[in-house]
Amino acid sequence: MHHANHYYGHSHVLARYCGLDDTDPPRLHGYLQHGWNIGDGLAPDHEYVPGAPSFLWSERTRRRAWSLGRRQGYVVGAPFAYLLSMEPLSPDEQREGTIWYPFHGWEGQHVLGDHDGLMAEIRRVEEGPVTVCLYWQEYRNARLRARYERAGFRVICHGFRGGWWKDLDPGFLYRQLGELRKHKRVASNRLCSAVFYGALAGCEPAVYGDPMQLQGETSAFGGQARILREWASLHGPAVDVDVARHIAVDELGADRLLSPAELRRLLGWPLPTSVDDAELTGVLIR
Repeated sequence: MHHANHYYGHSHVLARYCGLDDTDPPRLHGYLQHGWNIGDGLAPDHEYVPGAPSFLWSERTRRRAWSLGRRQGYVVGAPFAYLLSMEPLSPDEQREGTIWYPFHGWEGQHVLGDHDGLMAEIRRVEEGPVTVCLYWQEYRNARLRARYERAGFRVICHGFRGGWWKDLDPGFLYRQLGELRKHKRVASNRLCSAVFYGALAGCEPAVYGDPMQLQGETSAFGGQARILREWASLHGPAVDVDVARHIAVDELGADRLLSPAELRRLLGWPLPTSVDDAELTGVLIR
């Protein structure tokens, strides 16, 4: 099983949805998209076995993968959308303020940018209390974390992404969903998974501020310029909430979620003895 299938507890969420042991998910026979991107859904720095299937979030991503020669792509929807289907929103939820996700680096690349300028802009735009959620790498930087705290922000981290079967965090998406539900708005300086998650979870999304840069960043698949051009309606301190939610549903495949039996069949997971033959037939002819 490719180690990236465990990122953010994705395999654990899908195992729970399928009625399997979510503390020890079965091996997933293929590659699961682990974050929103504008390419074929897979990380460009990972090595993949030719011919292995890809399990992608949306039809748009599947079509891009097809055009790039990845022909064994299947639309399954984002794990976050499955989690939301199991933890439905309540109309009585009390929301306040904004949860803000600064663009982050990863283990192989750090972010370069003006955090002080970004904090000042957040303060100018946001009217209520602000929670800043840092990636674990930035959160461990005590000096950077203290700068956000001194600016008056509540600073949190959802947990580890995990990697190479270490530091796995099955509770990551649960904590993220819990925080999103506390906030009225979700924002970032780059369009990213968290913004789409927030829109799907009932937040008012926004994308503004210095987008910053990764060390040695390249403009794969058109890069930031293409994102600004193609998803222009999601950029700015305030965007149309209905439009944003429609786009989030599309990009996360929230309207394409499979039944537990279908998902088990597609991922190569054990089937229950009472599985509905009609459901299986639906998968086999897709």
